[in-house]
Amino acid sequence: MAGLVPAILGRERAPMNAPLRFGIIAVLLALLLDQASKLWLLYGFELGRQGVVPVMPFMDLVLAWNTGISYGWFSDQGPVGQSLMLGVKAVAVVALTIWMARTGSTLVAVALGLIIGGAIGNLIDRLAHGAVVDFVLLHAQIGDKVYNWYVFNLADVAIVAGVAALLYDSFRGQPAVKAP
Repeated sequence: MAGLVPAILGRERAPMNAPLRFGIIAVLLALLLDQASKLWLLYGFELGRQGVVPVMPFMDLVLAWNTGISYGWFSDQGPVGQSLMLGVKAVAVVALTIWMARTGSTLVAVALGLIIGGAIGNLIDRLAHGAVVDFVLLHAQIGDKVYNWYVFNLADVAIVAGVAALLYDSFRGQPAVKAP
Protein backbone atom coordinates (compact mmCIF):
# COMPACT_ATOMS: atom_id res chain seq x y z
CA MET A 1 0.00 0.00 0.00
CA ALA A 2 2.83 2.43 0.82
CA GLY A 3 4.23 2.11 -2.71
CA LEU A 4 0.78 2.51 -4.24
CA VAL A 5 0.31 6.21 -3.45
CA PRO A 6 3.53 7.41 -5.17
CA ALA A 7 2.75 5.12 -8.11
CA ILE A 8 -0.74 6.64 -8.43
CA LEU A 9 0.72 10.13 -8.33
CA GLY A 10 3.15 9.15 -11.06
CA ARG A 11 6.32 9.59 -9.09
CA GLU A 12 8.49 7.65 -6.75
CA ARG A 13 9.56 9.16 -3.47
CA ALA A 14 13.29 9.72 -3.21
CA PRO A 15 14.88 8.12 -0.15
CA MET A 16 15.84 10.51 2.64
CA ASN A 17 19.55 11.31 2.51
CA ALA A 18 21.76 10.97 5.58
CA PRO A 19 22.36 14.72 6.12
CA LEU A 20 18.61 15.40 6.11
CA ARG A 21 18.04 12.55 8.56
CA PHE A 22 20.60 14.03 10.97
CA GLY A 23 19.10 17.49 10.48
CA ILE A 24 15.64 16.22 11.41
CA ILE A 25 17.08 14.51 14.48
CA ALA A 26 18.71 17.83 15.47
CA VAL A 27 15.35 19.64 15.03
CA LEU A 28 13.56 17.11 17.22
CA LEU A 29 16.26 17.03 19.92
CA ALA A 30 16.52 20.82 20.16
CA LEU A 31 12.74 21.18 20.25
CA LEU A 32 12.20 18.37 22.76
CA LEU A 33 14.94 19.50 25.17
CA ASP A 34 13.81 23.12 24.96
CA GLN A 35 10.12 22.45 25.55
CA ALA A 36 10.73 19.80 28.23
CA SER A 37 13.03 22.12 30.19
CA LYS A 38 10.54 25.00 29.99
CA LEU A 39 7.54 22.87 30.96
CA TRP A 40 9.39 21.33 33.90
CA LEU A 41 10.74 24.67 35.14
CA LEU A 42 7.32 26.34 34.83
CA TYR A 43 5.02 23.61 36.14
CA GLY A 44 7.18 21.02 37.90
CA PHE A 45 9.82 23.12 39.62
CA GLU A 46 7.57 26.20 39.65
CA LEU A 47 10.42 28.58 38.92
CA GLY A 48 8.08 31.57 39.10
CA ARG A 49 7.54 30.91 42.82
CA GLN A 50 11.17 30.07 43.50
CA GLY A 51 12.59 33.44 42.46
CA VAL A 52 16.31 33.42 41.77
CA VAL A 53 17.81 29.94 42.14
CA PRO A 54 21.63 29.86 42.30
CA VAL A 55 23.01 26.89 40.35
CA MET A 56 26.70 27.75 40.10
CA PRO A 57 28.73 30.78 41.18
CA PHE A 58 28.23 32.25 37.69
CA MET A 59 24.76 30.91 36.82
CA ASP A 60 21.26 31.30 38.23
CA LEU A 61 17.83 30.12 37.18
CA VAL A 62 15.34 32.96 37.01
CA LEU A 63 12.02 33.23 35.17
CA ALA A 64 11.82 35.94 32.51
CA TRP A 65 9.07 36.45 29.91
CA ASN A 66 10.54 37.86 26.69
CA THR A 67 7.87 39.55 24.56
CA GLY A 68 10.43 40.91 22.08
CA ILE A 69 12.95 39.18 19.87
CA SER A 70 16.65 38.76 20.64
CA TYR A 71 17.60 40.54 23.86
CA GLY A 72 14.02 41.82 24.22
CA TRP A 73 14.20 44.06 21.13
CA PHE A 74 10.81 45.19 19.76
CA SER A 75 9.02 44.13 22.95
CA ASP A 76 6.71 47.15 22.73
CA GLN A 77 5.35 46.54 19.22
CA GLY A 78 1.88 45.39 20.35
CA PRO A 79 -0.26 42.62 18.84
CA VAL A 80 0.26 43.71 15.21
CA GLY A 81 4.03 43.80 15.62
CA GLN A 82 3.98 40.45 17.42
CA SER A 83 1.92 38.90 14.60
CA LEU A 84 4.32 40.27 11.99
CA MET A 85 7.28 38.84 13.92
CA LEU A 86 5.59 35.43 14.07
CA GLY A 87 5.00 35.56 10.31
CA VAL A 88 8.61 36.48 9.58
CA LYS A 89 9.82 33.69 11.84
CA ALA A 90 7.51 31.16 10.17
CA VAL A 91 8.83 32.15 6.72
CA ALA A 92 12.41 31.86 8.03
CA VAL A 93 11.73 28.37 9.38
CA VAL A 94 10.31 27.29 6.01
CA ALA A 95 13.31 28.74 4.15
CA LEU A 96 15.79 27.06 6.52
CA THR A 97 13.92 23.77 6.18
CA ILE A 98 14.20 23.92 2.39
CA TRP A 99 17.92 24.66 2.72
CA MET A 100 18.30 21.73 5.14
CA ALA A 101 16.48 19.37 2.75
CA ARG A 102 18.73 20.37 -0.15
CA THR A 103 22.13 20.35 1.52
CA GLY A 104 24.54 17.48 1.04
CA SER A 105 26.53 18.39 4.16
CA THR A 106 25.75 16.68 7.46
CA LEU A 107 27.30 19.57 9.41
CA VAL A 108 25.10 22.14 7.62
CA ALA A 109 21.99 19.97 8.04
CA VAL A 110 22.59 19.55 11.79
CA ALA A 111 23.35 23.27 12.18
CA LEU A 112 20.15 24.20 10.36
CA GLY A 113 18.26 21.59 12.38
CA LEU A 114 19.42 23.20 15.62
CA ILE A 115 18.36 26.65 14.40
CA ILE A 116 14.98 25.36 13.21
CA GLY A 117 14.34 23.41 16.43
CA GLY A 118 15.22 26.44 18.55
CA ALA A 119 13.08 28.76 16.45
CA ILE A 120 10.10 26.42 16.65
CA GLY A 121 10.58 26.07 20.42
CA ASN A 122 10.45 29.84 20.88
CA LEU A 123 7.54 30.08 18.42
CA ILE A 124 5.58 27.57 20.51
CA ASP A 125 6.21 29.75 23.58
CA ARG A 126 4.88 32.83 21.80
CA LEU A 127 1.75 31.01 20.72
CA ALA A 128 1.15 29.36 24.10
CA HIS A 129 2.18 32.18 26.46
CA GLY A 130 2.42 35.35 24.37
CA ALA A 131 6.13 35.51 25.24
CA VAL A 132 9.24 33.35 25.21
CA VAL A 133 10.14 31.61 28.47
CA ASP A 134 13.75 32.43 29.38
CA PHE A 135 15.42 31.07 32.51
CA VAL A 136 19.24 30.95 32.44
CA LEU A 137 21.12 33.97 33.80
CA LEU A 138 24.90 34.05 33.53
CA HIS A 139 26.76 36.60 35.61
CA ALA A 140 30.20 37.51 36.87
CA GLN A 141 31.32 39.59 39.80
CA ILE A 142 34.46 41.62 39.33
CA GLY A 143 35.30 43.55 42.45
CA ASP A 144 32.13 45.15 43.74
CA LYS A 145 30.44 45.16 40.31
CA VAL A 146 28.15 42.36 39.05
CA TYR A 147 27.87 41.89 35.29
CA ASN A 148 24.78 40.05 34.03
CA TRP A 149 24.29 38.48 30.63
CA TYR A 150 20.85 38.37 29.03
CA VAL A 151 18.48 35.69 30.30
CA PHE A 152 18.12 32.88 27.75
CA ASN A 153 16.82 29.32 27.25
CA LEU A 154 17.85 26.07 25.54
CA ALA A 155 16.24 27.12 22.24
CA ASP A 156 18.57 30.11 22.22
CA VAL A 157 21.53 27.81 22.91
CA ALA A 158 20.52 25.59 19.97
CA ILE A 159 20.18 28.61 17.67
CA VAL A 160 23.60 30.00 18.67
CA ALA A 161 25.24 26.56 18.31
CA GLY A 162 23.65 26.18 14.87
CA VAL A 163 24.86 29.60 13.72
CA ALA A 164 28.36 28.84 15.07
CA ALA A 165 28.40 25.55 13.13
CA LEU A 166 27.32 27.35 9.93
CA LEU A 167 30.11 29.90 10.45
CA TYR A 168 32.61 27.11 11.02
CA ASP A 169 31.42 25.39 7.85
CA SER A 170 31.76 28.62 5.86
CA PHE A 171 35.37 29.09 6.96
CA ARG A 172 36.27 25.46 6.45
CA GLY A 173 36.00 25.82 2.68
CA GLN A 174 35.66 23.13 0.09
CA PRO A 175 38.63 21.56 -1.66
CA ALA A 176 39.25 22.98 -5.13
CA VAL A 177 37.90 20.99 -8.03
CA LYS A 178 40.76 19.77 -10.20
CA ALA A 179 40.52 20.21 -13.95
CA PRO A 180 40.26 16.96 -15.94
